[in-house]
Amino acid sequence: MWPELTASEVALIRLVAQGLTNRQTAERLAVAPHTVSSDLRHAFTELGITSRIELARLVDAREHRE
Repeated sequence: MWPELTASEVALIRLVAQGLTNRQTAERLAVAPHTVSSDLRHAFTELGITSRIELARLVDAREHRE
C-alpha cells in the first residue's frame, strides 16, 4: 500500500491528512514536533508531493483503493 514509507511514516501521514497539525500529530504519536516535521518532509520527498493538500488527496485515493 505504502511501500515507499515506513510504518511510522504511514501513521504520521494518515494523521496529517486528517488535518492535524504537527504538534497534534506529535502528541498522538508521542514524539517531538520536530520529529513530525522531519518525517513529514521525508514522506513528501518519497511521495513526490509538496503540500498537505496533495498529501490528503493521495492518502484518500490510496486508502479507498484497498
